[in-house]
Amino acid sequence: MPYETLLYTTAGAIATITLNRPDRLNTIVPPMPDELEAAVREAIVDQEVKVIVLRGAGRAFCAGFDLGGGFHHWDEALTTDGQWDAGKDFAVATAQALGPVPKFMSLWRSPKPVIAQVHGWCVGGGSDMALCADLVIASEDARIGTSYSRMWGCYLTGMWIYRLGLTKAKEYALTGKPLSGSEAVKAGLINAAVPFERLETEVREQAERLATIPLSQLSAMKLIVNQAYENMGLASTQTLGPILDGLMRNTPDAHRFIELAEREGVGAAVTERDERFGDYSRAPAAEKPNPENVIVP
Repeated sequence: MPYETLLYTTAGAIATITLNRPDRLNTIVPPMPDELEAAVREAIVDQEVKVIVLRGAGRAFCAGFDLGGGFHHWDEALTTDGQWDAGKDFAVATAQALGPVPKFMSLWRSPKPVIAQVHGWCVGGGSDMALCADLVIASEDARIGTSYSRMWGCYLTGMWIYRLGLTKAKEYALTGKPLSGSEAVKAGLINAAVPFERLETEVREQAERLATIPLSQLSAMKLIVNQAYENMGLASTQTLGPILDGLMRNTPDAHRFIELAEREGVGAAVTERDERFGDYSRAPAAEKPNPENVIVP
């Protein structure tokens, strides 16, 4: 099927889903969550496919939800008569058929293993998406973080919490500071980090190794691990997260933040948010992803 925001390809037993808004750092807009779920389903029903790879085109995996234009591309799901509708927001955000989080979780629910190939920026909702995969392999210079911890959001999938122990989960929840790919491995957030030049090869080799295992075995082992985390309350965490996210998008501070983004551009808003921390867009060049590291689909 044709897609607007991503590309879907297969090569042997490996399906690759490529987020494809490189001019906007693959930021999330409608219909990307729906298309992600559709592409995962396409891979699931293809009997030749055993492993799914998720990556981003251009110089980023995904820089989160697109705040451009005051976030109005989500108005139909969030507002009534031009005003935020709290009832509509929480109902849509938590509905299996409508909410972005349930769409991201198609990666988790897939009986076929998913490898997230992360480079460049992987922040906000982009990190929530990546961490729904089974294995996450990043370039060493990637930056993974939840800048929304400081303003205009809350953990959505909860995967930051479940992948980190209590000590680190609290640290990153409260500060929102980003990790490099290498730091994310040390923190236990992701599986591996390699030089960008080796990233695609490393992911392909891992996918090819998994593809040598019977799909029934892969599915059984994925299911038993997933079920353990479901039993820890993952579903209830994912119900609360989007509800709190909606509230945090509509505090007086949050309204000022998005009004600044709409009036002066997203850059001005994130500069105000991050300048005192000296990270994300305000970090020195050595603490940002190399902009020359580009994935060409």
